[in-house]
Amino acid sequence: MVTIIVFSHLRWDFVFQRPQHLLTRLARHYRIVIVEEPLHDAAGPARLERSEPLPNITVCRPRTPLDLPGFHDDQIALVAPLLADLLPRGEKPIAWFYTPMALPLLQELTPRLVVYDCMDELASFKKAPRQLLQRESALLNLADLVFAGGPSLYEAKRPRHPNVHCFPSSVDVAHFAQAQGAVRSHPAQEHIPGPRLGFYGVIDERVDLALVAALADDHPDWQLVLVGPVIKINEDELPRRPNIHYLGQRDYADLPAFLAGWDVCLMPFAINEATRFISPTKVLEYMAAELPIVSTPIADVVGPYGGVVAIAAGAQEFGVACAEALALGPSERAARMTAMREQVARTSWERTAQAMAGLLDAAYAEAAQAAEEAVSTPVRRAGAA
Repeated sequence: MVTIIVFSHLRWDFVFQRPQHLLTRLARHYRIVIVEEPLHDAAGPARLERSEPLPNITVCRPRTPLDLPGFHDDQIALVAPLLADLLPRGEKPIAWFYTPMALPLLQELTPRLVVYDCMDELASFKKAPRQLLQRESALLNLADLVFAGGPSLYEAKRPRHPNVHCFPSSVDVAHFAQAQGAVRSHPAQEHIPGPRLGFYGVIDERVDLALVAALADDHPDWQLVLVGPVIKINEDELPRRPNIHYLGQRDYADLPAFLAGWDVCLMPFAINEATRFISPTKVLEYMAAELPIVSTPIADVVGPYGGVVAIAAGAQEFGVACAEALALGPSERAARMTAMREQVARTSWERTAQAMAGLLDAAYAEAAQAAEEAVSTPVRRAGAA
């Protein structure tokens, strides 16, 4: 079984999203070893903390005495020697990158294949490392395969690499379809009256907090439920209103129960550099729950889903769209639900993972054959005719 070594800026036990969806499915065919960003631990020398959350998946969390963020250059020097025992001697793995910042660690491996799964334009995010763009350029020069996490990212990376494939966010339909009646509303929101308009996901610079505040102020009878961790912004910056409810990070398994208690699903994303290339996973998850959706004009939502999702720019227009979603009549709601079912029927994480595996297998076999031919081809002696 071929090993995929994954270098990730996202922790396995953080929000369950693209890496977890793909890697849990690829683990049926490959041995998955995930190397996370180092954590500070002043107690001792650098070490690798390992766990096995699922069959064929090993998560490696480096702990070092350095209090430096991410795959900082000084961290790389301490993490590199820890990778020596990750593979059987002589094995040539697939090296898979979610962050280009880990690229220097490639020197510790002899990969048969290098893959870049570009799920976000990380350089546009708040507190992005200054070397990120340079390392991404280097990674694009080295990579055999590039997967882009949405149409906008695909168009941005396609001119920079000859083998880019568009794999937008997908959905586990059966999981989120539970919200249609198979589960009760989550206990954490039972005390909140209706109507409930909900959002789940990471709350960071990509969420338009001013829009959320205006929506709460303009419609004090609506209850806004926000589920997810607050990252990279100070909690003091969060708008506080009697009808805004922050319920924190929750398990992936709990999300259908939250959806079951909502009347409208929100995607109140800011329109900025951090959201220019995003392809939100939640749009298809909301659709699988068959709930009305209102979104700001994110390119990868407007393009593929504009006919199903209500698109609204600005707080006033967003509020009008939410009011219309709440007032949908039976026939309008039925038509919207039919369109959602047709949309989600065309995609699944299973299908995406299978397509990726097909590309991986073909590229790996081609690289192995090329390496074998290179070894077996006689070297012409210097000066020979």
